[in-house]
Amino acid sequence: MMMLYILVGLVTMALGLMASAYVKSRFHHYSRIPGSSGYTGAQAAAEILRRNGITEVTIHEHQGFLGDHYDPLHRRLVLSPDVYHGTSLAALGVAAHEAGHAIQHKKAYAPLHLRMAAVGATNFANQIVTWLPLLGIGSGLMSGQVGLGIMAAGWGVIMLFNLITLPVEYDASRRAKEMLAKLGFVRTQEEGAGVAAVLNAAALTYVAAFVTSLLYLLLFLLPLLLGGRSRD
Repeated sequence: MMMLYILVGLVTMALGLMASAYVKSRFHHYSRIPGSSGYTGAQAAAEILRRNGITEVTIHEHQGFLGDHYDPLHRRLVLSPDVYHGTSLAALGVAAHEAGHAIQHKKAYAPLHLRMAAVGATNFANQIVTWLPLLGIGSGLMSGQVGLGIMAAGWGVIMLFNLITLPVEYDASRRAKEMLAKLGFVRTQEEGAGVAAVLNAAALTYVAAFVTSLLYLLLFLLPLLLGGRSRD
């Protein structure tokens, strides 16, 4: 069983590293290709928000690489310097994607609200799956059915959160591509393909997170199911 744990750990680690490396390579490549519109990411995001009647969301710059996100609690877009000031296809795509989340929020997009509601439970589940194995090493808890059940429940919550995240992210990218083309920030088919390449690469990180959580759920759930059958 220990070898199976190690194998799943290695597979999921490799999956995450490959997805992250691919995102960085696509971002670096398209960050060197300027958009013909000349708009920065911050300017494009501001115009997208304005055209959608969103006036309460503010745009902020933060130091860091690829830490761009939409903060629904404080209603703000947080953009890294390369995206905030950049005029590249990568900057336009990422900024528009985050603006897409703000549009989702305004339109009460159901998966986004489900994800927002599940944040607290997911954070708690992350604490469980992080610390319970460490505690189980000394206490022997992880060798019992209770420990397996708790771990399966924790990873189940995380898996569901990651599953809900997929349509949220893909829909935000869809909105981003549509708005960039509609407002003239992306003017050619080649520019559209560049933006799509960046956003599609970023989406793979969420797919990798879902697959990882699903594998860990199965890792702890299957012994419970198979053990239950063997006793019948």
